[in-house]
Amino acid sequence: MLRLADYIDALNRAVAQGLRWFAVAMVLIQFGIVIGRYVFGVNSIWVQESVLYLHGALFMLAAGYTLLVDKHVRVDIFYAKASAATRRRIDIAGHLVLLLPAMAALGWWSWPSVRNAWKILEGPISVGGIEAVFLLKSLIPLFCLLVALQSVAIVLRLVAERDGA
Repeated sequence: MLRLADYIDALNRAVAQGLRWFAVAMVLIQFGIVIGRYVFGVNSIWVQESVLYLHGALFMLAAGYTLLVDKHVRVDIFYAKASAATRRRIDIAGHLVLLLPAMAALGWWSWPSVRNAWKILEGPISVGGIEAVFLLKSLIPLFCLLVALQSVAIVLRLVAERDGA
């Protein structure tokens, strides 16, 4: 069980390692957009949309890593004061009852839109934009997959911890 959890952790770490360059690219491209617009009076919808695509990819695909390093949003009304055993039970229940079903539902309900986008190779959001909305929509099931896998890894570790492994 723990070996599988390690593989999932490694996957999300590797994805995050690649995605950090998206943040650098976003900053550089946005800087170029501002310089181009205000210094040279030129603008490109395609370049503006590239920032949107990078931003979408960064946040959708890094969500599994965010869960791995426990930097996601958490409501700590009772959790912070609970014992370690109670926190473990809350975490297991949260993953099994809330997070995993939510990822399954989001993946299930988004799939027809993603499939249709690929069928027609859905074009740009704006005239002159990037002709790859189908790729942008594909981030949704990838998000679901990476978060669900990381959730499974966390549950495996919590169960192993309870069992004394």
